[in-house]
Amino acid sequence: MSTAAATPRGVPDASVARLPGYLRALTALAAEGIGLVSSEELAAASGVSSAMLRKDLSHLGSYGVRGVGYDVERLASEIAAALGLTQDWPVAIVGMGNLGRALAAYRGFAERGFRVIALLDHDERVVGDEVAGCPVLPMEDLPTLVAEQGLAIGVIATPPEGAQAACDRLVAAGVRSVLNFAAVVLAVPEHVTVRNVDLSTELQILAFHGQRSAVAEAVAP
Repeated sequence: MSTAAATPRGVPDASVARLPGYLRALTALAAEGIGLVSSEELAAASGVSSAMLRKDLSHLGSYGVRGVGYDVERLASEIAAALGLTQDWPVAIVGMGNLGRALAAYRGFAERGFRVIALLDHDERVVGDEVAGCPVLPMEDLPTLVAEQGLAIGVIATPPEGAQAACDRLVAAGVRSVLNFAAVVLAVPEHVTVRNVDLSTELQILAFHGQRSAVAEAVAP
C-alpha cells in the first residue's frame, strides 16, 4: 500500500505513522504541566515541519486556535482516539528467544494501551518457562486466546526461518494485526495488516548517512 493511500478513517497512512510521535510529544508536555502548545513548538518536539504537523492534524479535524495554539490534553485525547488507544489491545508475543524475552519485559506496552496477555513458543523445552512473570504457552493456545481473551495483535520475535509459520498460525487463529521483528517478508491475506521492524535495515540506513557525512566532511574546503 502506498503512503498516499488512506485508512478507513480517511487519514493517509503517512499521517497515521506520524501520529504516535505527536502523542509522545504531547504526553511529555502534559507531564511538564504545559496546557497550550503552538504548532511550531509541537512540530519541533516531534521532529517534523509545522506545515506537515498542521496538515496531519487537519485530517483529525484539529486546527488549533490562531495565536493560541493547541490544547495539549484535548489534542492528546483526539490523537489517542484516532489511534484506537481509548481501549486496551490484547497482545501476544511469539518467540521466546532473547528478543522475545526483552519485549516481554518492556513496560512501554502497558503504558501505551497494549496489554500483553500471552507469551508463546513452539519449542516444548521453552513452554512452561516463566518470562517477565508470565508462563510461556504453546502455539496451540492461540485460538483460545482469540476467542476468549480477544487477542488482537501478534508480535513475531522468532528467527527469520520460523516467522512465516508463526504468522500463519496467528492468522489461522483469527489475528488480523501483526508486528514483525523478523528480517523476512511475510505473506498474508489482504485483510491482515503487517508492520515490519527490521533493526539491521535501520542500522544500514544510518551507516549510509554516516558514510555520506564523512565523505562530505573529507571533501569540504
